[in-house]
Amino acid sequence: MKLEKKKKSFGTAVKCTSITLGICAFAVGVTVVMTDLSFPENGQGGFETPGIPTVTERVVLDSDLSAVNLDAVSETPVQEYIDRKNGIASGEITQDGSDVLPAENSDYNLSYVSYRVKEGDMIGKIAQKFDVSSDSILSLNRINNARGIQIGSYLKIPTMSGILYTTQKAGESVSSITEKFDVDSKKFASVNGVSAENVFQAGSTVFVPDAKLDWATVQEINGDLFKKPVHAKWYKSSDFGWRASPFTGKRSYHSGIDMACPQGTSVYSALNGVVTSTGYSTTYGNFVIVTHHSGYKTLYGHLSAILCVKGQRVGQDTRIGKVGSTGLSTGPHLHFTVYKNNVAVNPAMLWH
Repeated sequence: MKLEKKKKSFGTAVKCTSITLGICAFAVGVTVVMTDLSFPENGQGGFETPGIPTVTERVVLDSDLSAVNLDAVSETPVQEYIDRKNGIASGEITQDGSDVLPAENSDYNLSYVSYRVKEGDMIGKIAQKFDVSSDSILSLNRINNARGIQIGSYLKIPTMSGILYTTQKAGESVSSITEKFDVDSKKFASVNGVSAENVFQAGSTVFVPDAKLDWATVQEINGDLFKKPVHAKWYKSSDFGWRASPFTGKRSYHSGIDMACPQGTSVYSALNGVVTSTGYSTTYGNFVIVTHHSGYKTLYGHLSAILCVKGQRVGQDTRIGKVGSTGLSTGPHLHFTVYKNNVAVNPAMLWH
């Protein structure tokens, strides 16, 4: 079956031209042509709520860049950055615009400059321009969605590579932190203006020179953590977030993405993990839940068949089920939800 799609902006209606909805949806050998902006109601379902959902940490952090007061910030000339990096200017780094690190007598000058994002910019390109690691920019600016940086927003660029680290408990020391990240303890102490024997309180934020973010964090930030669970052709019949309910027509909040495709299409685990639940519910029909690292879980709903068992280890190429229309559903599709610490987040921000 061939699916022809045109890019559409959010909120318009799609209909199949020249053939009826029932025939054009999944008839063998028929070409489906979507010509305007709304999808057919065929293939929607899943949990929804009429109320305002809980605001997740991701939503709050994603709003940081757009909240910058552009009139209050100016871009630092590149030459000034080079001068600071070469130690011509005395350095300082601010974490939130007020806290200053390190001590003035530091052997290692650490400062930052402001850079205004331009059209075509990517974190990697910006990092290459200033000769620092991408991790440094991501960490210093507390970016958790690299795709969300906006033209005109300002980024802080440090004069050396490294990441911010917040101590998890009292008693963490210079030696324990530098061992954790495998970096030079003398440089760490100098940059942060502390002695080699210093012990930190819980919640202290320090700059760890030459440290890198862990692999999973970088994948998450870049939107490459998950692989789409349907490897065949599909279309998005319902997005994550607010929508008109396919059951009542009222405005409601949808906790996942509906991936419409033919009955029986293979469903794969979106990330390596362990199957922690399988079963049937009146909402999701036949479902599978897979638990991953870093507080992530994924749910696969409305399956026509479950091809895995509880406790099974699965990878991104493991078939765990088949697309169906069981439970609260208007047609064949996969309802896919991603949970971060038991809060639903938008899968489109995390998959490739």
